Amino acid sequence: MATIERFEDIKAWQEARGLTKHIYLLTRSGDFARDFALRDQIRRSTISILSNIAEGFERRGDKEFIQFLYIAKGSCGEVRAQLYIAYDVGYLAEPEWQQLIEQCQRISKMLSGLITYLKNSPLQGEKYR
Repeated sequence: MATIERFEDIKAWQEARGLTKHIYLLTRSGDFARDFALRDQIRRSTISILSNIAEGFERRGDKEFIQFLYIAKGSCGEVRAQLYIAYDVGYLAEPEWQQLIEQCQRISKMLSGLITYLKNSPLQGEKYR
């Protein structure tokens, strides 16, 4: 894996940023915009994904980073669950819902891969930059 200098270089963070933008655009109009509880929760959940990746990276230790990646992964699952609700109540058409579910799954797999890499790193447990 190439050396990552900034959290902005992490592919999972980039993908989560795109997901967050998509969710914000999606939830700013129509019935979804008026469902304050679901709208606010799904926004918070997507924000949590990229925020935890960034915060964990900035902690500069892989054990803490791994902990924050697990939190981000959990938030990714939370977004998927909320997308099912949005689909079930008619806020999302099937093609858009499927695209968002797949995006969440990609992010989750990226996070799993990064966690595995960090756990198996020969420098495991050491601080970095």
